[in-house]
Amino acid sequence: MDVLRPALININGRIYRRNAIKEENYEEKEDDFYQDERPEYEELETDEVCESHLIEQTDKGFRCAIDVPSVLYKYIIGKKGETRRRLESDTKTSINIPKLGIEGEIVVTGAQKNAVSSAVTRLEMLIDGFRRKQPFTHFLSFALNDSQVQEGFHAFKAMVLEQFSQDSGVDDSIFQNPSKLHLTLGTLVLLNETEVNKACDHLQEFRHVIKDLTEGKPLPLEVMGIEYMNDDPAAVDVLYAKVNLKDGSDRLQVMADRLVEHFVSAGLMVREWDRVKLHGTVMNTLFRKDSTAEDGGGPGRRNPRDREAFDARNMLKTFGSHCFGEFDLSCVQLSQRFSTDCTGYYSSAGSVSFA
Repeated sequence: MDVLRPALININGRIYRRNAIKEENYEEKEDDFYQDERPEYEELETDEVCESHLIEQTDKGFRCAIDVPSVLYKYIIGKKGETRRRLESDTKTSINIPKLGIEGEIVVTGAQKNAVSSAVTRLEMLIDGFRRKQPFTHFLSFALNDSQVQEGFHAFKAMVLEQFSQDSGVDDSIFQNPSKLHLTLGTLVLLNETEVNKACDHLQEFRHVIKDLTEGKPLPLEVMGIEYMNDDPAAVDVLYAKVNLKDGSDRLQVMADRLVEHFVSAGLMVREWDRVKLHGTVMNTLFRKDSTAEDGGGPGRRNPRDREAFDARNMLKTFGSHCFGEFDLSCVQLSQRFSTDCTGYYSSAGSVSFA
């Protein structure tokens, strides 16, 4: 990270600088359930008033309740309760956390309003830091598993295995499941039902933008040609199919970029790139060890050393313009990772139709 241009994060309208810290790799064991890791942030604002949550005055002082997914309680408690005790001592407050596994609110109480505000702000920073370490649970997607595209994919796979199985790293295990062909627009970490419902509501709020871009009609797509992700075609981890609108317009790209911006602005998604890279993965070395794996480019990515790349040079020459098929794209979905619906695609938590 460039120390002159540090990463900034937005937590409910307040801006923090994320300081560079040395992170040690470790395997989490059962004994480390309350591993005490503190993401370090430096607040850029001097005002201590918490505007993101309601701080109520009570007979004994002040009180603030915040919604936190139960999976994050262990990080706030810390090993043997050390993190919570330190927060309480530093801010002169009391922090009440529900029992592990029970969804509820964390309640902060104190004699002074600014003390409660400070404790809530520090809790928010902890929660944001640990949330970023969670693997993604959902993703916005455009399904590419139309029957014609699947047929084109099967033909592509058969020809690749027939002609290039002798090439280093090419075998049946690294091909995508044709029922799950898709474009990933962005990934989300949704840790309880409340957060899933919030994301679904947010997707519905974008309905009018989608209608404007699509004019209330499905978008005719063509899936044609292949490309690779990294810089060396002799050592490829992800090979993908290129997707474009048949009318040559950029409406699909505009929709994808604006959808991501919509979710980033709500704090539901972390921006990683300036624009969405529209790609339909057809081969991925993550599948070599785990056929259910997905590389969403977000939290939870695997170590590159766990992957065995393949040589795609001859493949690119032969199938550079391979036609997988054409179809009408009709909706965007909030898909659940590691799930399957009755069609073989990912289970959908919510969707918006173009028509």
